[in-house]
Amino acid sequence: MKGFLFAVVLAGAIGSLQAQPQSKTALLIVDMQNDFVRKGAPMEVSDARNTINANQQLINIFREKNLPVIYTKFLATPQPSLIYQWSPKLAAPVNACKKGFKRSYEDAKGELECAEIIDELKPGQSDIIIEKYGYGAFHGTQLDSILKSLNITSLVVTGTVTQICVEETAREAFHYGYKTTVVSDAVSSFAPDLHNAMLKNFAMKFGWVKTAREVAGAL
Repeated sequence: MKGFLFAVVLAGAIGSLQAQPQSKTALLIVDMQNDFVRKGAPMEVSDARNTINANQQLINIFREKNLPVIYTKFLATPQPSLIYQWSPKLAAPVNACKKGFKRSYEDAKGELECAEIIDELKPGQSDIIIEKYGYGAFHGTQLDSILKSLNITSLVVTGTVTQICVEETAREAFHYGYKTTVVSDAVSSFAPDLHNAMLKNFAMKFGWVKTAREVAGAL
């Protein structure tokens, strides 16, 4: 019975294309960038590498169904700002997540653009990329207007870091009126306790928390 209720609720969350032909859901992948995911990266979240497969599965499903796939990139502000106080590696000489800056990683050949999406989840030509200078993907960006132009009413959110950029983005989505599902095995953190707390709290007051397999089944 519980599984049936979830299917009904999530179907409502991601929209029924038969009942509401103008409504759609989008996959929003938060900050799966080289400087977070690659081994030895300055902002490394090692658990992010364990979520690559789940993200790949969801990307393939959304593309097969011709539903939007949207990526976000966390970028260091061109000049030092308040966020540097909390993430000092954004500053020189490390230059974490600096657009155009290249570095080498332990699990990659040659130098890579540090702020680029990892090759394993490489955006396609029709995918959308949102660049942001803060934690949330809605603040100071065109994300909301883009979603509205695509008739998006609900979001499936994945990425890193669970309790920072993923949480901020998912909460913003709630306040912008999007029915939002965070995918528990497609988000990652460097702090398991904060990861678990975020998922528990989000499911309590802001949206749904489900596995990639559950989301795929509901779609």
